[in-house]
Parts: sequence; structure tokens; C-alpha cells
Amino acid sequence: MIGVIVIEAMLYDCQTLKEKRSIIKSLVTRLSQRFNIAIAETNHQERWQRVQWTVVTVSNERQQAEKELNRALSFIDSYVSVEVTEIDWEWL
Repeated sequence: MIGVIVIEAMLYDCQTLKEKRSIIKSLVTRLSQRFNIAIAETNHQERWQRVQWTVVTVSNERQQAEKELNRALSFIDSYVSVEVTEIDWEWL
């Protein structure tokens, strides 16, 4: 089972693309190290207050994939400078 989530978020504290990239790099590195996921910035690369991530995990059971994605979402939500505005789920 392949679980995919597309996350739209706002970074209200960022004033420049350099600040945005610093926050995103830190978050993506931590997510990749802690969870069994792949994550990439898939849209809004040149907008300094918006970000879209696509997060993917693979498991032999949907329940396990969903659990891993929910743990990653909770971790993202714990970042004070990131406000998740939209989440789209897909199962392949």
C-alpha cells in the first residue's frame, strides 16, 4: 500500500526565500530521519510564505501507512512557524 499526502502550508514568520529554505530544510531533514517517509517540496518554490510538500510512505498494510503519515503530520503541526492549511490524502 502506498500512502500519499499533499500538504499546503503557510510560513508566516518568513520574510525571505532564504529564511523559508532554512526552515524547510530543517523540517524535511528531521522528518526523513524520524519517519519511514519520503518528502519533497512540490510547489511554491519561489513564494516565501507558502509551501507544498508531497509525503509518501510504503507499507504492506494501509493501517500502518496511515499511522506513519499521521505521525509525520503531527510532527509538522508541532512546528510553530508552519501552519498547515490543506491536506489531501491518496492511496495507491
